[in-house]
Amino acid sequence: METVLESDIEEQPRSRELDMTDDSCPESHRINSADEIRLLAIADNFRCQYSHLFPDRKPLLLCPLNECGVRKFVSTTLRPTSPMYPELFTWEGCASFVADFMSLDPLEPPIDLPRYLFSPASVLHTQRASCFEFATLLCSLLLGTDYDAYCVSGYAAKEMCLLDQSLQDCPLLCTNIQVHSLIDYLIMKTITDEFCHPQVLILRHHEQQSFDPLRGLWVHCWVLVLSGSRSVQENFFIDPLTGIRYNTAAADFLGIESVWNNLNYYVNMQDCSAGCRLSLMLKLDFILNEKLLFDLKEEEEESWVFEMPRSWVSCITISKKDLETRWPGGQKVTRYRGARLEKFSPYLRPDGLLKQLVSYKDLDCELKEWYQHRTDHLQEREVNKIDNFTTEHFKYGRPFHLLFHRYQTLTADGIHEMEFSNGHVNHLVRRLVSSGEMTETFENRADFLSYRRVVFGRHVQFSEEQVNSEPDIQLLQVVERFYRNRSKPASEDVAERVFLVTERRIEVTYHLEDLRFIPSKRSFIKPRDSTEQKKAGDFTPDMVSSFQVDPSEKLIKTLTLYEMLVALMKDEEKVTCEIFSCEQVRDIVSCRQQEEGDIQLFLSPWTTAGTAKAHRQRQIMERLAVEEQRWQQEKEKDILAPILIRLDNTQTLSVEDAKQLHRDCLAEFKQRLVEHANLIRERYDKETQELQRKQHWYQQNQLTMTKQEEEGYQTFCSEKTLQISVTQRRLSMHKEAAPLKYRALDQRLRQDPRLAPHMII
Repeated sequence: METVLESDIEEQPRSRELDMTDDSCPESHRINSADEIRLLAIADNFRCQYSHLFPDRKPLLLCPLNECGVRKFVSTTLRPTSPMYPELFTWEGCASFVADFMSLDPLEPPIDLPRYLFSPASVLHTQRASCFEFATLLCSLLLGTDYDAYCVSGYAAKEMCLLDQSLQDCPLLCTNIQVHSLIDYLIMKTITDEFCHPQVLILRHHEQQSFDPLRGLWVHCWVLVLSGSRSVQENFFIDPLTGIRYNTAAADFLGIESVWNNLNYYVNMQDCSAGCRLSLMLKLDFILNEKLLFDLKEEEEESWVFEMPRSWVSCITISKKDLETRWPGGQKVTRYRGARLEKFSPYLRPDGLLKQLVSYKDLDCELKEWYQHRTDHLQEREVNKIDNFTTEHFKYGRPFHLLFHRYQTLTADGIHEMEFSNGHVNHLVRRLVSSGEMTETFENRADFLSYRRVVFGRHVQFSEEQVNSEPDIQLLQVVERFYRNRSKPASEDVAERVFLVTERRIEVTYHLEDLRFIPSKRSFIKPRDSTEQKKAGDFTPDMVSSFQVDPSEKLIKTLTLYEMLVALMKDEEKVTCEIFSCEQVRDIVSCRQQEEGDIQLFLSPWTTAGTAKAHRQRQIMERLAVEEQRWQQEKEKDILAPILIRLDNTQTLSVEDAKQLHRDCLAEFKQRLVEHANLIRERYDKETQELQRKQHWYQQNQLTMTKQEEEGYQTFCSEKTLQISVTQRRLSMHKEAAPLKYRALDQRLRQDPRLAPHMII
């Protein structure tokens, strides 16, 4: 074992290098073992041969410096680590965590290989890394989860090297495209077909790429995953800066110099000036078929294979807090084409905000927010600045069973579109309140009601005043539709009924019968209501007009029609009362206003942030409880507190106020002593009277008493005699102690710092 000194390197280490002394840094970071020294010698020998055979090629990344300034071979910097958490058991989880957890330190200069390659444990601590350190950490995690992963050193597009995603579409916008109608579908299909044309795609690709004089020279490092392990069907690349998977023929990767894992190092013997795509077209296996370091044969007769030394890197530890905090500082901002995405750690924001996406369209923008752990169960909110509508999505379990709410202003007066879960008491699924109109949709009701549309004379406001008073809004029309009730004939099963309130008319449409195209219908005219001047109108057959699909059916009698009209009129009154007593819109809006005014979060015990916050709240509550108890004790000890409340100014007391307080306090204490003595005396008198009554009863019934009654009498007399004796003793002790307590209080008052200056005679 010996220390490797870098005497030929005089430059200062990177600005973000850890301030690690020889004692704080592990020994494997500061000292190379004998096998590592032999490995460095082999690498230096290979570097000389490579530069001699390929003088025009750039040097390879073989033995960069670690955080302690010691040369380490790149393969030994990889330490396969099996994560503890299920979130990191797949390549998607590992890539996402690495991309989110660390910030990028771009290479300086960007066309040269880095001189430093810090260990994965170090970059996890600082949360800052170059692209090579990104790839090293990701490859270590993938190797630990049984992926056939490799670090790739090569060249990539400028935007990929600088983590510039301003020319890419936001993934959240691409996955949330919705087509709402056939016309929209046809328009979208036309646009999609146009932009999917190869020439158009090529044009867009060239528009995105600005002129870059260093194109093909930007050094980058990424991860290669080969097929075979973990059910991987085909080879693919992973950009560690974004965690995105790419095909091996992706145009953003421009060339490969070398590839390595924890067991070997491979060099691309082809000329990669034509780009990475040409090499990959000749199959990736060709790149990996030259084992140039560890299958070398010496010129001696015996051949030997050098085994890779064990990794010098400290244990890679990812805590639960790291998984939850995720981003450096708890938040991260990513700019896309026409969009800005900001992510936050759980419990970082007091409103529970997790993600905020702002998408721009000309001068207007659309804001989309995702929430978590909120007591109001809010999951998602979308604010469209174009039409000024706000859309909110909720989880199951919130009050009023609300799942969806779309509105312009959070007031009862306005347009509100709501959706409810199947636990609603009225089986209400959807409600739309607009100017002068309300539409409701129902499911699974016992009366088979599916739809209700209400038209008002003017814009309706479900305010508290209208609920508690007689409504002055004119109800024009109510339309109700019903599902088919198979227990009734179609000619008797109502499909739709319309209450034309102002016309005093009710129209009923029945369900279609089998093999019929026109339903049966009836129209009723309500009789005149009774007034002080006129009596109620009589029902006549002329008030009903019917259309029967089957002319062979027997006509309905007038009495039956009258009963049908009476039932419909009762239903109309019931529906009218239900509409005007609909407080839920107002209650929901009021509840949402209160929730937004005082946002509360659930404290999940399964998260470190939630546990820490709950612990802090518990400490605050315990401290407040201790302060409350201390204040209560001090208040109980302060005998002047009840009397000082009567004074307006207790800070400065005059002589008259001090003497009056002294007299009042003594007088109240004397009164309490007298009341206590009277209470004891009353208790003594009560016990004495009960004993005397019992003795008088005994004298009257002595001759007729049984043995049990006589024993009970003796027991009663003994207990009462004892109670009387104890009470008499307490009264005597009170009379003896009262003067002493009175004098002690007087002395205490005279020594009180608030009264003492004024009590000197």
